[in-house]
Amino acid sequence: MKRLRQLMVGVVAAVTLLTGGLGTANVAPTVTAQAATTNSASTTVNLKAKAGIAVDAKTGQILYDKNSSQSLPVASMSKLLSIYLVLQAIHSGKLKWSQKVTISKAVAKVAQDTDLSNVPLRAGHSYTVKALYQASLIYSANGAIEALGAAVAGSPHAFVTQMRAQAKKLGMTNAKIYNACGLTNKQVGDLGYDNVAGKAENAWSAADQAKLAVALLNKYPEVLQTTKITKMWFERGTKDATKMENWNWMLKGLSASYTKLHVDGLKTGTSTAAGANFTGTAHNGGNRIVTVVLHAAHKSETDPSRFQQTQKMMSYVYNNFKTVTYAAGTRVKGAKTVATQSAKKQTAKTALAKSVKLWIRNDQVASNITAKPQLKTKLTKNQALEAPVAKNTTIGTANLSLKGDQLGFLGNAKTVKVPLKVTSSVEKANVFVRMWRWIVALF
Repeated sequence: MKRLRQLMVGVVAAVTLLTGGLGTANVAPTVTAQAATTNSASTTVNLKAKAGIAVDAKTGQILYDKNSSQSLPVASMSKLLSIYLVLQAIHSGKLKWSQKVTISKAVAKVAQDTDLSNVPLRAGHSYTVKALYQASLIYSANGAIEALGAAVAGSPHAFVTQMRAQAKKLGMTNAKIYNACGLTNKQVGDLGYDNVAGKAENAWSAADQAKLAVALLNKYPEVLQTTKITKMWFERGTKDATKMENWNWMLKGLSASYTKLHVDGLKTGTSTAAGANFTGTAHNGGNRIVTVVLHAAHKSETDPSRFQQTQKMMSYVYNNFKTVTYAAGTRVKGAKTVATQSAKKQTAKTALAKSVKLWIRNDQVASNITAKPQLKTKLTKNQALEAPVAKNTTIGTANLSLKGDQLGFLGNAKTVKVPLKVTSSVEKANVFVRMWRWIVALF
């Protein structure tokens, strides 16, 4: 019996060490190791590209960074911002998938340029929003996305104005935008600007591109249903029939695919100034990440360098990190209670109102994660939670951070904000209690 008690004490101590005392027993954080994606896990990334970044697709937690704030040409990866606005228009009812879009002469001129990635749109002909959308994402069709932009905003230049405004909303601080497709101002011909240099092209940073991809995946996850398509016909059965093959060679079954990395998006981009770019996303073991490679080598049209560099980053993340998941209702160290004002009890117990997942290196433990409560101003007095407050009311956020984390989150944030609630009602103290506390405070 004595030995059994000793064994039980040891088990309890081990569990306490693992969880770091975070949360109650029934809502303790879940630590999940990632499946190895290579036989020998590299602890560094020798990224052969001008810039790159890897982030969690939900929280924007940065897992790898190289020159991610440097603004560089992004070429056809620009189309993800255009697609964001197209999907926004679909969801608002401004556009419908079956709606026909008539092609202008200026758009047709771009679309008929065989030196560019395109499907052969004809001036005066009409194509469905769905067909143009698929061509834009799968085949990177420049004319198709320009036609969609004009359908959304009324004209190509009006659409660029919307792109600039949306980029600002998403926190893309380094964005320079001239068209919907990512070509140079000269290449888009009459769709361009007279007062802009011909060589000017869309440019922003790897971090900006990651912000865009994270926002797109969180708001419009259905985009993956199209970005994962490897092959599709455009206008099949007509004289303009075009077999579209996805430029993302990391998709399952294509030349740069890797069985241990389940890549299902997102977008490539190539130009003389940009070199080879790629925004990728993979979903392994229930954890989705986004990676961005800017200006990898592009020695020929068959050069796989951008995909090789992407594989390095993705493998690095999945081999060297594990995830800690806090379910809704978890009480996290540093934010288990908050001070109250005019309440029966001088502190109120709190818990996370939503679940959250954070990444930690394999050599770290869950107790490295702590939180700091940030209360809603309208619910506070003297920087404390003012009674009365009903049970389960969201009172602010728990700002979670990781000890030793030098990278933080997208937007130069060092914490991720998770809604914080009170776990029981905060009742107001009677007048005598409040008066007594006031007297005591005087002395």
